[in-house]
Amino acid sequence: MTLIPARPRSGSGRARSPRRRRTALIGVAAMVGGLLLAAPPPASAANLLTNPGFETAGAAGSDMPHCWAKSGWGDNDFTFETVADAHTGTKAMKVELTRRADGDRKAMITENAACAPNVQPGKQYDLGFWYKSTTPDTSVTLFRRDTTAGWQYWTDLRTLPVAAGYEHAEVRTPEIPPGTDQITWGVSVYGTGSVTTDDYTMQDVTVTPPDPECTGTAQECADGKWEVLPTRNPVRSMHSVVLHNGKVLLIAGSGNSEAMFEAGTFTSALYDPQAGTYTTIPTPKDMFCAGHVQLRDGRVLIMSGNMAYPAADGSHGYKGYKDSYVFDPATESYVKTNDMNDGHWYPSATALGNGDVLSFGGLKEDSTGSVTAERWSAAQNRWLPTWQVNQTWSYWGLYPSMILMQDGRLFYSGSHVFGNGTPGTGASVYDYDANTVTDVPGLQNKDQRDQSASVLLPPAQDQKVLTLGGGNIDSNPDANRLTDIIDLKDPNPRYVAGPPLPQGTVDRGAGQVPQTGDQGKMYLSAVLLPDGKVLETGGSLHNRADPVYSASLFDPATETFDKVATDPQARGYHSSSFLLPDGRVMSTGDNPGNNSYNHNVSIYTPPYLMKGPRPQITSVIDTEWNYGDTQRITVDRPIVKAELIRPAAVTHSSDPNQRFVDLPLTVDGDNIDLNVTSNPNLAPPGWYMLFGVDANGIPSVAKWVRLDGPAAMSSTARQGASDGGPSAHVHEFADELKAKPRGPGKKRSSHDVGPTVSGCDRHYGSANVCVPTNFPPEVKRTTVSRCEWLARHEYGRLRVNGKDDPLRLDPSRDGVACGKADLRRPRAGR
Repeated sequence: MTLIPARPRSGSGRARSPRRRRTALIGVAAMVGGLLLAAPPPASAANLLTNPGFETAGAAGSDMPHCWAKSGWGDNDFTFETVADAHTGTKAMKVELTRRADGDRKAMITENAACAPNVQPGKQYDLGFWYKSTTPDTSVTLFRRDTTAGWQYWTDLRTLPVAAGYEHAEVRTPEIPPGTDQITWGVSVYGTGSVTTDDYTMQDVTVTPPDPECTGTAQECADGKWEVLPTRNPVRSMHSVVLHNGKVLLIAGSGNSEAMFEAGTFTSALYDPQAGTYTTIPTPKDMFCAGHVQLRDGRVLIMSGNMAYPAADGSHGYKGYKDSYVFDPATESYVKTNDMNDGHWYPSATALGNGDVLSFGGLKEDSTGSVTAERWSAAQNRWLPTWQVNQTWSYWGLYPSMILMQDGRLFYSGSHVFGNGTPGTGASVYDYDANTVTDVPGLQNKDQRDQSASVLLPPAQDQKVLTLGGGNIDSNPDANRLTDIIDLKDPNPRYVAGPPLPQGTVDRGAGQVPQTGDQGKMYLSAVLLPDGKVLETGGSLHNRADPVYSASLFDPATETFDKVATDPQARGYHSSSFLLPDGRVMSTGDNPGNNSYNHNVSIYTPPYLMKGPRPQITSVIDTEWNYGDTQRITVDRPIVKAELIRPAAVTHSSDPNQRFVDLPLTVDGDNIDLNVTSNPNLAPPGWYMLFGVDANGIPSVAKWVRLDGPAAMSSTARQGASDGGPSAHVHEFADELKAKPRGPGKKRSSHDVGPTVSGCDRHYGSANVCVPTNFPPEVKRTTVSRCEWLARHEYGRLRVNGKDDPLRLDPSRDGVACGKADLRRPRAGR
């Protein structure tokens, strides 16, 4: 047997040190396109490959054909063999695994200038071959040569069904990324069995986009447009969830109103974008600042909420209750589940590949920080008891952004709500199975990423995360323009600085003025769009104050921002922006420190909807999809890509489950066959919006499909399961983290959190009014300057709670802050 270095990062065989075997599924990575065809490509198509049928022998001493090389990694027994069982000619290539613990083996086109085909950025290529196999655990694996970084793994395109006799397969690459000049590929075998391949082909199939048609003004066609709807949001919603029937659940609870809380008035509304109407939904508990996530059947799991507002005397802060509910779109009602083990006001909520949900952080029933990890069991339809859930006793803060990685671990991006980041680097990889936390370096200014936004960039297969902006409600500096990008496919991933957020205008209470210096924004929203870009919009310069008016599109391919039209409405604290099934973006809310609320709703029409007619998905053969499926749709005109986008469940700049999953495609006229990932960690089970996108980036209106699959796929990668379905192709990404993993700490009941966790001084006004504990930098530390700032921001009359006056807003001691007597002459602040 020929020895091959273990764990290469690419087909070149660069070694990686051995790591432990994880049982979690690890799947494909990157923008993909692929599918089986029943017939070979036209004979007239130019084949770009050298020695496609293995007929030319390699150099003297080589046991591989010319321009072919052995590749693979992991703990397995394997053989590579040139056999006479050919499709045409006299030779074919057989790769076989007789034992496998992990890893794969594959025959690859040799990574050199003479053998690897040349490609051009922006083009697409059909990769074809004939094969027969005895295992369902195969994948067409693609590498690319970056002109700066060299050869690197790009993506898995699709799995192949078992075939007793020769079958033809063809896969289409995504658009070649910028900076790529060559590609190489082959069929990976990652289960016991064999694959024999022959007669490879590669053709340029790039679709030339038609000239776009501008259907608006020139500025609208370049930047899109915003529209403020005539009907206002009837509730003070803090949470927005797009349901699989296209309606939007807007959850308010008490709506950050202590009076409504005391009265037991808790509300939700259901918005129908098609009719433009709202329906009031009876709401059993104060779901103000709860957590929420979409379950695999389309119901919405809502966890915890507000048990109490802070006490004026500082005896306690916000409290989170243990209650949990599901919202059923079919009955449009809430149903109680069993309780969580702890209270969690401001918890995380991350859907896993088996349909379970993990939740961390938030405040307990006594206002301290919860260190209890919670797990919702999809199989049992309930929260598991603490003893059945792995515990590190870590405090993750409030709304920590926990993003599911393709191997089942969670990436804590550093985005959170209120105050400083976590100790250490502020970002980490959390391994639930091993019960460890490992720091990840590179996040800029980790203690000023309060109410930043983080998204798993399109496509999810690329495993790149973008973090944008942020501030700190405790110290209250100007929010920043920082962006950071991390590639979780790297064996030792670290954040690198991205381009600064574009600046807009800011209203500090006296009208909009241009931002200057390093001024950025917190409370911003980031929305994945069907053309593969990210809309960032809204935000504020300071803690619940000074709205920023700007919006831009981030392009993951070029890592650049393009400024676009700006929402005319303020969108700061308690605002949400999210994608609708028609490809537009809806924005709601704004809840500044004076506790007013913006009930106006804005709709953004992106530039891609002003380029001419939209492609249409005219039929979807099946709306119930399994992992590893091939699904057929028909379209009315050519499309170049298709994807699944998980519907929003967003609050406080946070939707860690938001993801864009690329679907490989093969085109046969108006019939498009889509390949569904076999990895549930890339696309957790549930309902998705299916978009088709043409060569001009114009998306169709979405069709709803539900992705699920055999229960056996949800926990452990299978090797030739009895149902014949594929397991996920395992890649050991992010396996060489330099930091030492931290195991469980000492068991404890909670983490101390001060009653001013929200950056609000409760000595003034009602509990839902936020007088900042620290005013913005430009405000002098005097009574007059602070009171002028409060007046500009329309705080109105503020009662002083108790005898203390830490901000010196009531020097006259008449019990009212910033009264006439308090402003007679400047007085030193504290």
